[in-house]
Amino acid sequence: MVYKVEEIVPNESDNAAKSVQIEQMFDEIAGQYDLLNHTLSFGIDKSWRRKGILTLKAFVPRTILDIATGTGDLALAAYRLLKPEKIVGVDISEKMMDIGREKVSGAGLSSVISFERHNCTDLQIASDSFDAAMIAFGIRNFEDLDKGLQEIYRVLHDEGRLMILELSTPEHFPLKQGYWIYSKLIPGIGRFISRNNKAYKYLPKSIAAFPQNEKLAAIMRKNGFSDVTYRKLSGGLCTLYLAKK
Repeated sequence: MVYKVEEIVPNESDNAAKSVQIEQMFDEIAGQYDLLNHTLSFGIDKSWRRKGILTLKAFVPRTILDIATGTGDLALAAYRLLKPEKIVGVDISEKMMDIGREKVSGAGLSSVISFERHNCTDLQIASDSFDAAMIAFGIRNFEDLDKGLQEIYRVLHDEGRLMILELSTPEHFPLKQGYWIYSKLIPGIGRFISRNNKAYKYLPKSIAAFPQNEKLAAIMRKNGFSDVTYRKLSGGLCTLYLAKK
């Protein structure tokens, strides 16, 4: 089954695979990514990460895989809140992870948090390796959603947990109307800060196309996960999913 979001790419005139385009896009905006994230979300993204991480606390994960780790903000927050023995951040953008490595080194956590380049739909990681996996704002960038979820399922221990945070579209007035207006402004704001014409045209399109709420929960169940729950944050601007292998 092909999901519409997988057809949404940063550059429609480029015939390169989505993963190749995503890697190039994030390499280009790596230096401005954190500023853009916090600016476009008005800083609320930090509280979303905290809420997502805290859903894992009851399961006391000792090893955590941070998928589409980017510049490592989620990994750093997870260490502060959960104190696991090991966090591995994976991404296809080395330039994003280089910034993450600098942050981790500056925090004195290089012995706990490491970064590796992987395509999230083909993880070069042994099966049953992690107690928990987490993804913040990266799953809609997967080239193949089913394969990505199947790979996450494979590398988790039995009864391991998956936490996903993803941007979503509000369904009710007045946030629904407000978001629609704001989504038209996002490309201009992103272009002004990043000087990149493609990245922030792609953002609202990929959010709108991504399966949300029960649709994503059903896809997760189809790929083996159980006890799938979700809840909307900030009126539906972000959705938090939790599931068990």
